[in-house]
Amino acid sequence: MILSDFLKALGQITDPGFRRVLALGLGLTIALLIAIYAIFLTVIVWLTPDAITLPWLGMITWADSIVSVASIFLMIVLSVFLMVPVASAFTGFFLDDIASAVEARHYPDLKPPAPVPFLDTLTDSLAFLGVLVAANIAALVIYLIVPPFAPLIFWGLNGFLLGREYFQMTAMRWLGRDGARAMRARHSGQIWLAGLLMTVPLTLPLVNLIIPILGVATFTHLFHRLKRQHPVQSV
Repeated sequence: MILSDFLKALGQITDPGFRRVLALGLGLTIALLIAIYAIFLTVIVWLTPDAITLPWLGMITWADSIVSVASIFLMIVLSVFLMVPVASAFTGFFLDDIASAVEARHYPDLKPPAPVPFLDTLTDSLAFLGVLVAANIAALVIYLIVPPFAPLIFWGLNGFLLGREYFQMTAMRWLGRDGARAMRARHSGQIWLAGLLMTVPLTLPLVNLIIPILGVATFTHLFHRLKRQHPVQSV
């Protein structure tokens, strides 16, 4: 079922209206990745010498690192980790546009949901982002203790966190915060699995740039499928 949700999202790429939203979402994803990468480099500058040498990339000089060619490749490599907070931050800026485009094509009989106040969306998105960053920092200790299992732990943890966020933010448009939270609790297994299937390709450089957009579309289908199978009262 979750695979069918993803295939529906993937199939809509051919829709001209969705391609516009896709292009804007891709632009926002790249902008967020650059911003988080710049923040990451700023922290590294405080903690390391003025220059370091990396395998295959050579010497990285922090003074011009953000605009250097080597830094572009470094950003692509680091996107394996940095795209997780990017995907989290994405929901606060662009989720409603993508979800609306999906619903316009696949669920045209539905009345548009009541708009969620921007402050509520921003507050929840920042809260989810904060939890995600804190959880991943705490997980670094576990990665060091059991390094062979680090990828599995990374995928499992972030699959849970991103699935929780994407479903909550998608369902909140129709059910409100409390209704979305209750529905999320009832279907936590499927939501975690969908989040896991989203997180794994987030660790693939370049492919990961399109995953936040397809993730929103997939969770939109997931929400409406679960709502149809297990009716709940909308706000």
